[in-house]
Amino acid sequence: MQLVWIAAAGGAIAVLALGGLLRRRLTDRSASKRAHDAAQQRDPPVELGEVYEFGVTEFTDHHSGDRVAVGKVEGFVLFTDDVPASVSPGDVIRAKVLSFNRGHTSADARFVERA
Repeated sequence: MQLVWIAAAGGAIAVLALGGLLRRRLTDRSASKRAHDAAQQRDPPVELGEVYEFGVTEFTDHHSGDRVAVGKVEGFVLFTDDVPASVSPGDVIRAKVLSFNRGHTSADARFVERA
């Protein structure tokens, strides 16, 4: 009988832990959505034709199909092309902003030099 109570208590603790995890995940998702919505309402912190310095966070295949470096300037995403193969995530580069995407939520840039 005592084993049944121990199993029931363990099950209850597991259910409570899972509930807390799900609640935290929904709260995090809600905060992320609010931050995304706020970012869409602000003016971009970069200007066309200007050069900015930032760290490369990753590489991806952007809409062009080419390998581009991804980085952020004040939380604003820049997709940078013509980045040498010797550049790795974590490296700091300078890039010139060429164009904004629809909605001005990110921009395309061209590599200028390593910082």
